[in-house]
Amino acid sequence: MRYILLTLIFICLAYSVSIYMVGSGTFSFVIWLAGAAIFGLAFFLAGKWRLLKVPIALRTISYVLIALAMTVLIICTIAMVSHFGDKGEKDLDYIVVLGAQMRDNGPSIIFKYRLDAAYTYLSENPDTICIVSGGQGQNESVSEGDGGKDYLVSRGIDPERVIAEPKAMDTSENIQYSLDIMKKAADVDKQLKVGIVTNNFHVFRGVHLAKMLTDDEVCGIAAYTVPWYLPNNMVRECFGIIRDFRKMRI
Repeated sequence: MRYILLTLIFICLAYSVSIYMVGSGTFSFVIWLAGAAIFGLAFFLAGKWRLLKVPIALRTISYVLIALAMTVLIICTIAMVSHFGDKGEKDLDYIVVLGAQMRDNGPSIIFKYRLDAAYTYLSENPDTICIVSGGQGQNESVSEGDGGKDYLVSRGIDPERVIAEPKAMDTSENIQYSLDIMKKAADVDKQLKVGIVTNNFHVFRGVHLAKMLTDDEVCGIAAYTVPWYLPNNMVRECFGIIRDFRKMRI
C-alpha cells in the first residue's frame, strides 16, 4: 500500500508541474499539489501503525468525507462524459461559443478547439448564426468575444454570421448575454434552436445552464480536449458543476 501511495505522490507532483508549464493563467496545478499532500499524509499514517493511533471518531469522519468526495466526483464525471459525444443538430438558428483565454498571438489552445468546432459546424450549416461570448480578463489584450470572432473571420466565415459578445465573465453570463442578443434579433414568438459549443468536459454544464435560462431548444456541440489535460479540466469542472448546480435544469 505504501508503494502505491508513494507512486501516487510522484504522479500528482509530475502532473502538477506539467499543468503549471502550460501557463494557462489559472492555479489549477494547486489541485494536484493538494492531492500529493493528501497522499503524503496517507503514506505517513500507513507506516508504523500510526493510523490506528488516530482517534476512531476522527478516522470515521475522514472516511465519510472521502467517500462523499469520491461519490460527488464519480457523479460529476458521469454527467460530463454523457455529453462528450454531443454533435448538435443540423440547421440550428444559433450556436454560442463559450469564451476561453485569449493570448497576444490568438486564442489559447482550449479556445481554439471550441472555435474550430464552431467553424466546422458553420461550414456545414450555412444559415446558422454564431455568437462568440466572453469578456476581457486582466491578462487578455482583447475580449474573448472579439478575438474569437476575428479568428473565425480569418478562417473564412462571413463576418455577418458572427456576433461578438464582449462582456460576459463566466459561463452563466456567456449564455445569458448571448440569449439576450438572440431575443432582440428574433421573432419573440419563435422557439429558437440553439447549440452550445465548448470543450467536451464543459458541455454538460453549459447545456444545463442554458436549459434553465431559456425555453428554447438547446443542444451541445462538443469540441476536442487534449487527453493529457483532460483529468485536470474534469476535476476543475467538478467544482464548477457544484457551484452552478442550483442554476442548472437537469
